[in-house]
Amino acid sequence: MYRVWNFVAEYSLLLILGAITALIWANTNPDSYHHFVEFVIWDHAPIGHLHDGHRTLTLHYLVNDILMALFFAIAAKEVWEAVILKNGSLRGKKAATPLFATAGGMFGPILVYLGLATIMGSDTYSAVANGWAIPTATDIAFSYLVGRMVFGGGHPAVRFLLLLAIADDAAGLIILAIFYPSGDLAPVWLLLSLGAAIGVFVFFNWLPRRMDRGNQDRPCSSWMRANLGGLPYILAGCISWYGFMRSGLHPALGLLPIVPTIPHADRAFGIFSEAEKYLHDLLNVLEHALKHPVEIVLFFFGLLNAGVEFSAMGDATWLVLAGLLVGKPVGIFIFGWIAAKPMGLGIPQGMRIIDLVVIGCVAAIGFTVSLFVASVAFDAGPVQDAAKMGALFSFAAAIISIFVGKLLRVEKREM
Repeated sequence: MYRVWNFVAEYSLLLILGAITALIWANTNPDSYHHFVEFVIWDHAPIGHLHDGHRTLTLHYLVNDILMALFFAIAAKEVWEAVILKNGSLRGKKAATPLFATAGGMFGPILVYLGLATIMGSDTYSAVANGWAIPTATDIAFSYLVGRMVFGGGHPAVRFLLLLAIADDAAGLIILAIFYPSGDLAPVWLLLSLGAAIGVFVFFNWLPRRMDRGNQDRPCSSWMRANLGGLPYILAGCISWYGFMRSGLHPALGLLPIVPTIPHADRAFGIFSEAEKYLHDLLNVLEHALKHPVEIVLFFFGLLNAGVEFSAMGDATWLVLAGLLVGKPVGIFIFGWIAAKPMGLGIPQGMRIIDLVVIGCVAAIGFTVSLFVASVAFDAGPVQDAAKMGALFSFAAAIISIFVGKLLRVEKREM
């Protein structure tokens, strides 16, 4: 349990502190808060929001569009290892049922969100429809923590939940890239990102290994690592980010093409494993180097995005909550049951089908990614604020999970 608390302390407590500070500030002095959020760092900048025909770099843009790329790079690293490595958690039959459950945990919230919006009338639907992806998110850190509290560290449902959360992150990155562009699309600029990824992989990863073939001392690869370290990948990341920005895709995803090009270990122990910190491949070294910067980034992300006045609660608030608190558990249970029973894929030994309901309740904690999606799904204003409030209130899923776990008589198993 210490490892889980340690992870939450490293990556999430500052985020919560930033969010709470923002809520207090926005509800006591909203004018100064919004002035702070939109503080102009550099007018007529080469990067930033388009404003009156020129780009303006604001504090909000710096955090949400530039620095949050580091957070999504860490998420992409975990997804990449889960998919590509021989023992990756999202490979093989063991991942089949969690992947089906993940699909249910996305389709369920979308159906509930859009279905209720339709019932509320065409005006409401038009206003909130673009936020359909907000309740599909799962906050991996908080969900894993609550899962350990409900099931205990030794319960197979906890690993099932972690697989589901990782797969949810992967799907969330795809949704952000495809459905939430940050501007007019200019796909030709993605060639710049692709070129950066291919170039850095060929010249600084594949070619040194090719030249070292048959030589166990690996002189070329060792020279690259000792003298250049991660510098080529950092430069390629900057180029890729710029390509994403100019292409119209959300630039916070700009580092994703570079992550797979970085030399990585032959195996991964998982995001919450103590052994993970002893891996010294370049991919893990870069992740460890980003740990403290990402903590600070998440604090400012919470500070700049969670500042919503309580009076802003509206239709989008309840739709996001309904999607998360109703759509997630129902979708995960139905799709998980279909995969386990009719399709014969099964579930982990020691886990009950009814445990899927509890897993669905735990996965309903959207928070970080839900908050991010809300900030890109709507323009600044009442609807965005209402949707953000729903993302913040998704913490209620933690209390619901504990109650449902007791109601369904979950047998808690410690390590």
